[in-house]
Amino acid sequence: MADEYAEMVASHLDGMPIDRALFTAFAELVRDNGNGQVADVGCGPGRVTILLSRLGLDAFGIDLSPGMVALARRTYPHLRFEEGSMLALDLRDCSLGGLLAYYSIIHIPWDQRPQVFAEFHRVLAPGGVLMLGFQVGDEQGHTAEFFGKAVSVDWYRQQPGEVASLLREAGFEMMMTAVREPGETEKTAQGCIMARKPSRGVDGIPRHLVTDR
Repeated sequence: MADEYAEMVASHLDGMPIDRALFTAFAELVRDNGNGQVADVGCGPGRVTILLSRLGLDAFGIDLSPGMVALARRTYPHLRFEEGSMLALDLRDCSLGGLLAYYSIIHIPWDQRPQVFAEFHRVLAPGGVLMLGFQVGDEQGHTAEFFGKAVSVDWYRQQPGEVASLLREAGFEMMMTAVREPGETEKTAQGCIMARKPSRGVDGIPRHLVTDR
């Protein structure tokens, strides 16, 4: 149902100036670090991947769904889209300047988030920037029907403080935790987190592992 989903979200960001401003800030942070390659993980039909590209980033998309990837390739043939799982990204260590997971960690069971965040940390270069978007809450749910068709989709809302704690445990430095109040068509508050993989410290040791002597 990639086509139906793409049509549903096609204009979703038009009325969300705060979200667009956060993408702009993310892009600037990535560019300032000198590495413009960014993975849009859980890219769907590529609606945010193209936005990141227009902000001057070398952006490419990754999605678990072959249908979404095929649609994104047709829609934006000049961009790169690949099939893949955020639990095991087919990317080299320290190869990215930025990683965006915009409402894609919401489909990862809570107990698998440490594995996901460790994987995000692995593929980001020192100084690389991570941005997460998610619905705020404690609920989990299951969707069995979409556009009149049978589906099986699990979703998990997130508490920003808990996500931030898990990111710190994975080795990230927190940069920003924000909560936006629900819009007209939204049921919950929306969360955004930006974090950074520490730059190299003394003798090449990551800064977060360097202690006072």
